[in-house]
Amino acid sequence: MAKGELFIVSAPSGAGKTSLVDALIRENDRLCVSVSHTTRTKRPKEQDGINYHFTEKARFLSMLKAGDFLESAEVYGYHYGTSKKWVIEQLEEGLTVILEIDWQGAAQVRAQFPQSCYIFIVPPSLEALTNRLRKRAQDDDAIIARRMEEARAVMQRVTEADFLVVNEDFKTALDEMRAIIQAWSLRVETQQTRLRPLLASLTED
Repeated sequence: MAKGELFIVSAPSGAGKTSLVDALIRENDRLCVSVSHTTRTKRPKEQDGINYHFTEKARFLSMLKAGDFLESAEVYGYHYGTSKKWVIEQLEEGLTVILEIDWQGAAQVRAQFPQSCYIFIVPPSLEALTNRLRKRAQDDDAIIARRMEEARAVMQRVTEADFLVVNEDFKTALDEMRAIIQAWSLRVETQQTRLRPLLASLTED
């Protein structure tokens, strides 16, 4: 069985990457999203193993030292990491894996999987991003201000990605995400592996 494809999705907080990825996962059973480990506390309505693997800091650092993470980062004083074993297992099964990670993690993954596809999502404006953060009602004004400051810095990294999606209209952004995944799977490099018998039969004398 051909190995699956690896996609990285990054965005500033509030740009809508999780909603877009969730919609993609619901409609395609060959897509799966990695559930990151984190040392931050669980928010209301979050579920362990669904939103994150909520992990004690000592345990996380032990896993980090053991090389268990494909990528890791520290954000706002909390640690985040992606299980290397889980990702490799899904790819070996031929599944398409999506990693929702920040630009720091993306750089780490790309160094190990240069054939991965990196998608960056941005909001239509800073005003729209601020409004989305306020509507989530998860953070106070001070934290929102800090997230906005970080968002400006994060969006300077867009040139490191392969594709850029503006999430102004959700349906349009979702259609663009679908198109990217479809186009990436049709690259000659990928098709040569999947269609080796066919290509051989077409080129034989």
